[in-house]
Amino acid sequence: MHNLATNFTKLPKKHSQKTKTKREITQNKISSDKEMSSIIMHTAIPNNKPSKYVDNIISKQNPRLRRSSPTCMRRHRRPSSLQLHASYQLESPPRRTGNYKPTLWDFDRIQSLNSVYTEEKYTTRASELIVQVKKLLEAESDWFGQLELIDQLQKLGLSYHFNEEINQILNSIYLEQKYYGKTEDRDLYSTSLAFRLLRQHGLKVSQDVFDGFKNEKGDFEARLGDNIEGVLQMYEASFLLVEGEMTMEAARVFSTEILQKKLDEGGVDDEQLSALLRRSLELPLHWCVQRPNARWFIQAYSARSDANPALLDLAKLDFNIVQAAHQNELKQISRWWKETRMAEKLPFARDRLVENYIWNIGLLFEPQYGHARIMTTKLFVLITVIDDVFDVYGTLEETQLFNDTILRWDVESIEKLPDYMQICYLALDNFINEMAYDVLKEQGILIIQDLRKSWSDLCSAYAKEAEWYHMGYTPTLDEYMSVSWISISAHTILLWVFVLITNPLEKELLQKWDNYHQIDIIRCSAFVLRLADDLGTSPFELKRGDVPKAVECHMNETGASREEAKQHVWTMLWETWKKMNEESFGNSPFSKDFMRSAADLGRQAQYMYQHGDGHGIRNREMEERILGLIFDPIV
Repeated sequence: MHNLATNFTKLPKKHSQKTKTKREITQNKISSDKEMSSIIMHTAIPNNKPSKYVDNIISKQNPRLRRSSPTCMRRHRRPSSLQLHASYQLESPPRRTGNYKPTLWDFDRIQSLNSVYTEEKYTTRASELIVQVKKLLEAESDWFGQLELIDQLQKLGLSYHFNEEINQILNSIYLEQKYYGKTEDRDLYSTSLAFRLLRQHGLKVSQDVFDGFKNEKGDFEARLGDNIEGVLQMYEASFLLVEGEMTMEAARVFSTEILQKKLDEGGVDDEQLSALLRRSLELPLHWCVQRPNARWFIQAYSARSDANPALLDLAKLDFNIVQAAHQNELKQISRWWKETRMAEKLPFARDRLVENYIWNIGLLFEPQYGHARIMTTKLFVLITVIDDVFDVYGTLEETQLFNDTILRWDVESIEKLPDYMQICYLALDNFINEMAYDVLKEQGILIIQDLRKSWSDLCSAYAKEAEWYHMGYTPTLDEYMSVSWISISAHTILLWVFVLITNPLEKELLQKWDNYHQIDIIRCSAFVLRLADDLGTSPFELKRGDVPKAVECHMNETGASREEAKQHVWTMLWETWKKMNEESFGNSPFSKDFMRSAADLGRQAQYMYQHGDGHGIRNREMEERILGLIFDPIV
């Protein structure tokens, strides 16, 4: 795992003569882009202080909007669509290709899915087991035993069945502060477990609970290293820190060093514990989505000698029942995708229906969100296709024309677009109208303008990045992030999620989306999504020819090596998570379900890009995950 605590020093800029010439050419060609959406913001980035950079970007202290482009591009007017059209008449530039492989999960394979776990006898048995597990929660009188059971329920993907009981138990433990006794009355394991679970549920336990494990110098005692399970719990707890909590920063560094050293030296004899350490060091629990990771924990729990039979049986059965529901939804979405004929008409775009569906299992896996998963999967599919229009296939002229059409939402103007863009526009317009109609019919609120605005902003960001690429411009990191946190589409995804899971939908709350760029939870979610995406995809995207991502922008701006730049981006990610954690303790006007979904969008991004590009590029790791999550039941 990367050392997220790394400090960075500002490195001297190193620009070759070729780079300088390219920038000089760019300054003479790129204009102020007055049509750019007003959501693009500019803030200073001190290269040696990534935490301050993230704070400036995410904080409400800097909410101003600008319609201008970077300073170096303000003096020159962008070529008009007519001028571009004339130039393209003379010479049509070659089109890029993403070289995407065909999907493994074609229409026939998806339609052939058939699970026996849709039968009533399985749901009846699951209901019986749920009653038994509730009795386990009620019978457990020891607060530490209750915490351990809650932890298992979360890891096994079962906690949604017991939300009321879990909230009651945690609130009771928090109010009584049993975890906050004298050092001799508690240990590192129980203290860390309580800290993590209580904070996960929005109860802000003080970091002072760890002071009892420090020596006179204020450092954590070396003897703690002998308690590997306790150190592991401390490590997991440390990822729920907020800005300024130096004790938790020290806890993370201390625990990471001990755990990594134990693994490197082969000091963990227990094979199950060793596997858990490796998994946690790769991605901590707090950064994991519950459902996509449940299968691994079910298999790990089944290997334990002390596994509770009722809990294990319920975990397996519930996984298979929910999987069967997900299969039926995927079959329905697959029929829609085939009817659009977009895979046929736009062969350059990624045909990744199943991967797009996987995102929504991370965001909204509970059975009651079936319709929401179907609609948001369609949204993810359209985002993927239109992203490829701007990033891969479209010429500069075409992308500007498409963006202009989206900004106006004028059906008549689509006649100016090439055929493949007309299909994209009409598919998107129909989908937005369908969504708006459903909400108006069910809740009596007209949201079509809100949905259109989110897409207008998204396409404007796409267009800006396309302009950078075609003009050969490498943005600074702050220029890049001010556009790319929009182009990653989190604001659009979360608007759909908000509308689909909020009932009743209140106009006053919906109006807050007019200024979504000032809503911290949305910005944090977008930043985690963007940075995780860039860390996982930038090498491939550079090969195909694309705008440099966060890593490359930092390298170009500071002269840093690739490894140093990656560490810098990891630190930005770490700082963003601190802010995300802080949001869970505030008095947000949004529901807890929405706040969790916003955080889960970031978590799902880290799941999808953990081993490279798990969304667009076929890789073995993601293929195995999809098989286990969608196709193969647990036996």
